[in-house]
Amino acid sequence: MHPGRRRRRRAARRLWTAALAALALPLTLAGTGTTPAHAAAVQCSVDYKTNDWGSGFTADLTITNRGTEALDGWTLTYAYAGNQKLSNGWNGTWSQSGRNITVKNASYNARIAAGAAVSTGAQFTYSGTNTAPTSFAVNGTACVGAHQPPITVLTSPAAGSVYTQGEAVALAATAAAADDATISKVEFYDDTRLLGTDTSAPYSLSVTDLAVGSHSLLAKAYDSMGASAESTPVGITVASGPTVVATPPQLGVQQGKSGTFEVKLSKQPSANVTVTTTRASGNTNLSVSGGASLTFTPQNWNTAQKVTVSAGSSGTGSAVFESTAPGHGKATVTVTQLGATKEYDARFLELYGKITNPANGYFSPEGIPYHSVETLIVEAPDHGHETTSEAYSYLLWLQAMYGKVTGDWTKFNGAWEIMEKYMIPTHADQATNSSYNASKPATYAPEYDTPNEYPSRLDGAVPVGPDPIAGELKSAYGTDDVYGMHWIQDVDNVYGYGNSPGKCEAGPADTGPSYINTFQRGPQESVWETVPQPTCDAFKYGGRNGYLDLFTGDASYAKQWKFTNAPDADARAVQAAYWADIWAKQQGKGSQVSGTVAKAAKMGDYLRYAMFDKYFKKIGNCVGPTSCPAGTGKDASHYLLSWYYAWGGAVDTSAGWAWRIGSSHAHGGYQNPLAAYALSSYDALKPKSATGAADWAKSMTRQLEFYRWLQSEEGAIAGGATNSWAGRYATPPAGKSTFYGMYYDEKPVYHDPPSNQWFGFQAWSMERVAELYQQTGNAQAKAVLDKWVDWALAHTTINPDGTFRIPSTLQWSGQPDTWNASSPGANSGLHVTVADYTNDVGVAAAYAKTLTYYADRSGDTEAARIAKALLDGMWVNHQDALGIAVPETRADYNRFDDPVYVPSGWTGTMPNGDAINSSSTFESIRSFYEDDPAWSKIESYLAGGAAPTFTYHRFWAQADIALAMGSYAELLE
Repeated sequence: MHPGRRRRRRAARRLWTAALAALALPLTLAGTGTTPAHAAAVQCSVDYKTNDWGSGFTADLTITNRGTEALDGWTLTYAYAGNQKLSNGWNGTWSQSGRNITVKNASYNARIAAGAAVSTGAQFTYSGTNTAPTSFAVNGTACVGAHQPPITVLTSPAAGSVYTQGEAVALAATAAAADDATISKVEFYDDTRLLGTDTSAPYSLSVTDLAVGSHSLLAKAYDSMGASAESTPVGITVASGPTVVATPPQLGVQQGKSGTFEVKLSKQPSANVTVTTTRASGNTNLSVSGGASLTFTPQNWNTAQKVTVSAGSSGTGSAVFESTAPGHGKATVTVTQLGATKEYDARFLELYGKITNPANGYFSPEGIPYHSVETLIVEAPDHGHETTSEAYSYLLWLQAMYGKVTGDWTKFNGAWEIMEKYMIPTHADQATNSSYNASKPATYAPEYDTPNEYPSRLDGAVPVGPDPIAGELKSAYGTDDVYGMHWIQDVDNVYGYGNSPGKCEAGPADTGPSYINTFQRGPQESVWETVPQPTCDAFKYGGRNGYLDLFTGDASYAKQWKFTNAPDADARAVQAAYWADIWAKQQGKGSQVSGTVAKAAKMGDYLRYAMFDKYFKKIGNCVGPTSCPAGTGKDASHYLLSWYYAWGGAVDTSAGWAWRIGSSHAHGGYQNPLAAYALSSYDALKPKSATGAADWAKSMTRQLEFYRWLQSEEGAIAGGATNSWAGRYATPPAGKSTFYGMYYDEKPVYHDPPSNQWFGFQAWSMERVAELYQQTGNAQAKAVLDKWVDWALAHTTINPDGTFRIPSTLQWSGQPDTWNASSPGANSGLHVTVADYTNDVGVAAAYAKTLTYYADRSGDTEAARIAKALLDGMWVNHQDALGIAVPETRADYNRFDDPVYVPSGWTGTMPNGDAINSSSTFESIRSFYEDDPAWSKIESYLAGGAAPTFTYHRFWAQADIALAMGSYAELLE
């Protein structure tokens, strides 16, 4: 706990129990809150930032409501002193008269809640000087300038440094305050652990108790006005003894050229030490041409010296170089010989090296990828050191590309082993599956619109259909266990449930990664309204029934386990395995990945559960829980990738019950026709089951039809469809269009924020369509892509300095025509507009991949040009020591104090003792956040300060950027 900081502490059995499966949000989104409308006196501040390239610039302005009541409608005015000329604007209506600028709110950001902020921006041209404006007004009232947080830089140790255990690590930082403030103190952290504090410059600290392993260090400065800010993390390694240090760990060298890496010692020697570098294994076309023998003295031991590696004029492949010295641990560097023109493969390897460097903080000690390096982040995961099946799938894809570039397939196979060990439930986790009755998969429980309508009562009178694939899966694989990933995991056991693989509520002392669940209570339940709970609920935590009676209503409760699968992640794992097999076979190494690829085929077989209605009811015109008929087999399958499938059962092995459900809701962003193609037509990935390949063949066709049905007149892909309106087979609004009898749902599954707004879903999904098109030339895929690419390119801006703007938030109106497979409609009544724009590098990478695969097959030169511009722009403008990232202002973090609905009279505790009751908030049941080094930013914001800014390094985004570089190198370079 931080010194002086206040910590807030705020069986009978059933035969079949249907969990209200976790509704997994996309991992880059977070909810935004609203409050009732009032007339308000204006109190405001404006934060003004620019990105300037000499003849033009973009201006980003954040307007913060400093008053106690909401602002309903705003007009911002300010003036320039020079000849700045408006080109275009976003997130508002921009106009210029002389030097005076006026910005009026858009319809979707008119309301600024008390303490909240909105952002708007524009692009300008100018000549001469570009002096920033000094005064702003909102609705005619002058605003105060937003006090800027201090700037903090950790100047020592250097990133990548290696120390010997027990050796003093000297930390040093510089800190500068803004405005008229002064620096009051600087704190030093190891991840979230406070190491010490210095109150006077020069700010420094010496620590000797760092354990062997990787450490993420940072400095955090506080100023006299209460603002604070932390530095970019610096990764170091502590070794058990003296060692040779070599950086970077990965190096790409093009044919006929040379490259260098640096070596030094981790500890001062008592006498001269000679470091010898040799090629230990691999590609013989690579050789040490300089620095093969380097001498380090007691005076220059920590000064890096260079080793040069030269590549021959032909050949490709990797080699391992070892740098050794007597009495020291060796250092290894993997050098890969690339084609003469493969600059983007070299970029892939450079970024891959940053991602996989243990000191940079992307991985747990077990080798599990965290959602982000940073711990304070709230999206779908509510903590940065959770992980998701999405992150595992991106790790598989990243390692497949590494195999393609280097010829080393051990890392791809190892990534699958890590995923299988930690994210696919073991037999001990799902031990009662043998009691599953496929003729009655689950008991019905309706979904409701808002969390305060829960718990939802189970209703055994509602007919459910039989599960038609359980028998053939057991026959094919000889087990009752389900082979699919659970969607979320608390990697560091921060919550303390201790649900590591094979364990049920082992508690806070358990050191392994812990399975958890979050979303459970309908489409309006944002991450800010969730109650985290264990996947195996043995009633040790929570209330008297654990957490079960927050979600389902029953006469009695039994201890039980339950898992939820995010189908897009499992499909991405299959997609990664497809490319691994293709690339390995091109190298004559197919046998090296064949065992892993067979496991991917098995995963795809079980993934078919995502094709079925939640309760295996018939697809089409399904209205009324009791009147909508149960399916009789495959007539319960919509053949799309739905939002989830889930399974569970009794903890008591003698209890004799288990359940499985699909999902009735399908989203355009979750479809993966490339995976469907691989599982139906690519021999190495065809499932073993009797009907698996045929189901996936039908799914590929159905998915492509789904895209066509959801494509707006402009070209973007709309939300999706449901077989269960409102999640309870309710009557949909009159005139609702249908797709094979499923009702058009503008924002399937979740509404806070609406699931159809994020451009990332467009880029992710169309990338899969583009891969299918590139591999097969599929005409349906091309038709969708032709229209989508034209729309996306029309809304993409590449600035002269290489920075870019791509769509961010989308707004929708109308609906598609009812689907007619033989004569598809034109969807002239379905429309999209781009509400605002972003420079999000992860989404831009997925978009660039889409354009790359499309351009390779179609020959579209503009798509190829923009793909390159996006990759070059982020590479030149947004690199840092950990990867490629951009700052983000998180106005939604005003929701840390959002109430979490808990029924009156329900009481319980979290594993750390945080109280759960009707007064709980998001933060009060997550008091561990108060120990996070970034927490003061949130405290300041909640007290009326400016919306905080973070630079996040999400694993999926860094992997996607690296993959985009590798894909461009393969297809267009």
